[in-house]
Amino acid sequence: MTSPSPASAPVLDTGTALVLVDLQRGILALPTARPGEEILRNGIALAEAFRAHGLPVVLVNVAWSPDGGDLPTTDVDRPGPATAPPAAFSEIPAELAALGDVTVTKRHWGAFTGTELDLQLRRRGIHRIVLAGISTSIGVESTARAAWEHSYGLVFAEDATADVDADSHAHTFGKIFPRIGRVSTTREIIAVLDTLH
Repeated sequence: MTSPSPASAPVLDTGTALVLVDLQRGILALPTARPGEEILRNGIALAEAFRAHGLPVVLVNVAWSPDGGDLPTTDVDRPGPATAPPAAFSEIPAELAALGDVTVTKRHWGAFTGTELDLQLRRRGIHRIVLAGISTSIGVESTARAAWEHSYGLVFAEDATADVDADSHAHTFGKIFPRIGRVSTTREIIAVLDTLH
């Protein structure tokens, strides 16, 4: 899978946070078009760079109550899980997390719905988000659309984002994300961070 060439370097400043969506054990194990190990490796590199510059890292996972009472119950053709997965499914790998990170647990696709994500970002003076995770067309895109509607600037780390379906990933990055933010790479984002004072 080749990464698109960004039109220009992303604009980052001290009001930028990293938000990583669903980089948790159960989802990293899915058969994504780009291997989960690569996504995790790039996510770790981004998180370490943000921490090194004193910028917030937000780790978002999805989980439900053991009784499954808070699972989505909409009437759809392709329903989600009927029972809550085991707790290990939602664990964020120890090598990704660090003391001081903000953790947000969601119950829906998007990380803003029913969570304190917006509060956690705004109280830290954040107005721009670097966004990545799994899966591109579900959790990441839902979070991105809500962030854009909340007037956050967006930068997408394409090589730290994956989907189980390559066509869905390509559609989101080719058609949706360029309309609501800037598409970039892990390496370029880190290079821009290193220019901040």
